[in-house]
Amino acid sequence: MRAKVGSVEVLAALLVLLALFAGPLGSWLSEAVLQTWTTVFVSVMVQAVPFLVFGVVLSAVIAVYVPRSFWAKALPQHPALAVPAAGIAGVVLPGCECGSVPIAGSLIRRGVTPAAALAFLLAAPAINPIVLTATVVAFPGTPEMAVARFVASLVVAVAMGWLWLRLGKAEWIRLPRRPDLDDQSRSRAFWAACRHDVMHAGGFLVVGAAAAATINVVVPEAWLQTLADNAVLSVIALAVLAVLLSICSEADAFVAASLSQFSLTSRLVFLVVGPMVDLKLISMQAGVFGRRFVVRFAPATFVAAVGVGVGVGAVLL
Repeated sequence: MRAKVGSVEVLAALLVLLALFAGPLGSWLSEAVLQTWTTVFVSVMVQAVPFLVFGVVLSAVIAVYVPRSFWAKALPQHPALAVPAAGIAGVVLPGCECGSVPIAGSLIRRGVTPAAALAFLLAAPAINPIVLTATVVAFPGTPEMAVARFVASLVVAVAMGWLWLRLGKAEWIRLPRRPDLDDQSRSRAFWAACRHDVMHAGGFLVVGAAAAATINVVVPEAWLQTLADNAVLSVIALAVLAVLLSICSEADAFVAASLSQFSLTSRLVFLVVGPMVDLKLISMQAGVFGRRFVVRFAPATFVAAVGVGVGVGAVLL
């Protein structure tokens, strides 16, 4: 029988390595560059973790204790009207994109039109109160960034819902069962949802914070400034970075704020793209909806998010 390696074993191995290499690490950390790296990393984590934890808990409460049939009854019967209503309903789901994917699948299983469920999937992680509050905190003195994020994200979500309503096909979506939420008591399902989101979102937050710190201290300032000075390259660079970093939406604003070399518009694109298209979302969507879905939906969403982000940024920022 093959031994299963979990997060506890990985953590233990890391602690052993840290103990073995405490001497070299201590001397390295005395260097000014690594001290700066540590400062940036810790500052991003300290600011982001409270929002992440609060969002995960509230997302689990809504996912488990709010009846799924409620959403089908609350939305308009006409699909074209249900799409914007579902997008706006994303305001009431304080959680990250990790929770919105299985919830969107549950909505479809409960009879909600796929176009409306997909609009909800895209909007919920980007326009809920926790994410917008985090954006305001991360960009002090620039409240228009939160407004621009709300407007751009909602426009993309509704536009993609209507696009799916017009061009999408039922056979492109394949839904598996979710026994971790469906076949347990509410209390167990709640803790299962919390563990799931913390394991996924927390891990990607650490990776994102480390990547942001590394970019700030390793990449030469001249290179970053060259990208930042070019309007087109800066937008493309941060859009691709959002996909690769896969940061939880409750924490991405603090990472974007740390990339101060870039314009507000390019950082807005980072905030719009991230909660809608990143590596972890692509893999999760493939698992929940199927590969035929994700190869069509993800690229279209990326293009829409970049385009709308640039347009809204030009107007509001």
